[in-house]
Amino acid sequence: MSLIIGLTGGIGSGKSTIAKVFANLGVPIFDADATAKQLMNNSPFIKEKLIAAFGPEVYSTLNDNGVEGSLNRTYLSKIVFADPYKLTLLNAIVHPVTIQAAIDWAATQTAPYVIKEAALFFESGSSLGTYKIIGVSAPKSLRVHRVMKRDNCTQQDVEKRMMHQIDESLKMKLCDWVIVNDDLQLVLPQVVALHEQILASI
Repeated sequence: MSLIIGLTGGIGSGKSTIAKVFANLGVPIFDADATAKQLMNNSPFIKEKLIAAFGPEVYSTLNDNGVEGSLNRTYLSKIVFADPYKLTLLNAIVHPVTIQAAIDWAATQTAPYVIKEAALFFESGSSLGTYKIIGVSAPKSLRVHRVMKRDNCTQQDVEKRMMHQIDESLKMKLCDWVIVNDDLQLVLPQVVALHEQILASI
């Protein structure tokens, strides 16, 4: 089984970009957020729990084949981002299954270590099973700009989403290593140096 190294950062920090650099160095990547989305559409257990918690409307959209039953993200987002309890409930349903999926996946890998990329490590308990965690840091103004451009949304929309994540400075203090992705410092040398450090430590 490969060691699991966590990779996290606030929204817009560029953790997916950093994950791609690690991938180019031959490190297998587990995208926890993408896996969670896939599980919400395909796991009978999660579907049953989400319908019980949020109503049948949560699976009211059409999939690519025109068949109704896909997750209605817009409906679900409006509910959970307006109610902290509902967001906690959603996370309690989805995160344990996603965490186990990462552990099962890592058990099939042969590389010395793998990267598990996730936005909410400390908020959700996703750090379970990880050896160490890398944080990706960027100034808030830059993160807001990146997300506005990426998602074609307003500054208010981005800041509302940020409210549901722990403070960036606190998150970085909880990480074992920090990569700065501020468009000023080159990330490649930082990742290569850290990759070599991780290999030397395991």
